[in-house]
Amino acid sequence: MRVLGVNAVFHDPAAALVVDGQVVAAAEEERFTRRKHGKPPVPFATWELPERAARWCLEAGGLAPEDLDAVAYSYDPALAPAPGVDLTAADWEGLRTLYAQRAPLFLRTALPGLDPACVRYVAHHVAHAASAHLAAPWPSSSVLVLDGRGERASHLAGRSVDGELQVLAAQELPHSLGLLYEEVTDHLGFRRSSDEYKVMALAAYGEPAFLREFRDAVRTDGQGGFTVAPVELDLMAKRRRAGEDWAAEHADLAASLQARLQEVLLELAGWLHRQTGDRVLTMAGGVALNCVANSYLVEHGPFEQLWVQPAAGDAGTALGAALHVARALGDQVVPMPGAALGRGWSDQELQAWLAAAKVSYERPADLAAAVAQALAGDAVVAWFQGRSEYGPRALGHRSLLANATRAENLERLNDVKGREQFRPVAPMVLAERAAALFDGPLPSPYMLFTHRVRPEWRERIPAVVHVDGSARIQTVDRADEPLVARVLDEVEARTGVPVVVNTSLNTAGRPMVDDPRDALECFGSAPVDVLALGPFLVRRAAFTRP
Repeated sequence: MRVLGVNAVFHDPAAALVVDGQVVAAAEEERFTRRKHGKPPVPFATWELPERAARWCLEAGGLAPEDLDAVAYSYDPALAPAPGVDLTAADWEGLRTLYAQRAPLFLRTALPGLDPACVRYVAHHVAHAASAHLAAPWPSSSVLVLDGRGERASHLAGRSVDGELQVLAAQELPHSLGLLYEEVTDHLGFRRSSDEYKVMALAAYGEPAFLREFRDAVRTDGQGGFTVAPVELDLMAKRRRAGEDWAAEHADLAASLQARLQEVLLELAGWLHRQTGDRVLTMAGGVALNCVANSYLVEHGPFEQLWVQPAAGDAGTALGAALHVARALGDQVVPMPGAALGRGWSDQELQAWLAAAKVSYERPADLAAAVAQALAGDAVVAWFQGRSEYGPRALGHRSLLANATRAENLERLNDVKGREQFRPVAPMVLAERAAALFDGPLPSPYMLFTHRVRPEWRERIPAVVHVDGSARIQTVDRADEPLVARVLDEVEARTGVPVVVNTSLNTAGRPMVDDPRDALECFGSAPVDVLALGPFLVRRAAFTRP
């Protein structure tokens, strides 16, 4: 069966293609349009589809719209409150539902030749759940989904046995951990449904001074759900305006929210484990991108294994919906092969881009050694290799790399990217070396957990150590990423340290680089020293070989 998955309703529109149960391609619309998160998270934008991502997925699979057996749309308007006479009520929620009801016709217009009758609605949280339990490398698992909202709920807890999902609990709106986190994000002067990860980073600078208030407001119910009462955020910290400096009270608010989130996740996971007795927990939903909470759950929770979908946010529902429908149509679904599911280019195509850009370049005999030499000499390297990543993390395909031994590189990279200085950058390390440097869940190929940096290494890799002594690491498997592994080997040979800084290849407010033009534009506009575009190196004139 040939199934195209589509996420379009809230934010992060994306498409994914599953053929005969195997994931062929997946991509977010923002990577094509260069519009961060694809569109604003408002009902008026519900009609906007991931048109370019969907067309590329079909192209990657060698298909035309009329070849599809099904289109899986990751929202079911039949489960949402029925639109009333007044479409302006409830923040225009009825308009969102009307747009979703018309999605088959919108899709036919966006993908000429598509039969609108092949569109199947998949409940939002079922799509999230499928993106975890069907994509994970285990046939059966407990499943936990937490995000801002779906049609009527904000949470799903269940059990998957050989791919069959049994829903054990779901939390009805308006109670939502994700919406609470969004509310605090907005109060702290960041963009809701976008900058929640900044709140997580800021939390490390504070103390949970308001934990009692959050414990009073957020309570589990003993039946797999929870309640969230209104919180007087102004009594904890004054509203921070965008661009204003943050104060201790803002960090304390972030720390208090983060601490209560971790406690609630632990309670929900404990309830779920008592129902299932499973060894493995799979997770998805925007809350599952909170890597600090994920590590807390691994350390203190009852499950032996935790697997988080690398595109755990709404973009991942495109993949989950496609997998869910493919299985319903009789396919044997295969776990996802990794996160490198986006666009890629041949060496010849990359060379043509360089020629068109009229930049000087070289093709070193040993790319890994050349890049390692530049890193050892304190160059910032834009790294563009293979297929782009699906999800919000740069995993060694669209990355900025730097020397981890120099403390000043944290500030330097945040300046390069135009980011707040309280935000950390991440270390990349070989999987077989990780345990010697970091304490936490291993392996960690998708950068979805935090780890404690072992004391003897903190002064040796200061660029990647957060204020609380943690790091959000990516472990590199030699079999999966041989070129990145060689770079790490060559860096260690020159610096004595088996770690490289890895942060996403983009600047503030822009999506991660996806195609060669994006890479060349980023290299041309940001103070980056070297661009490794496939097998080719472009050096900034001011940077000389060490």
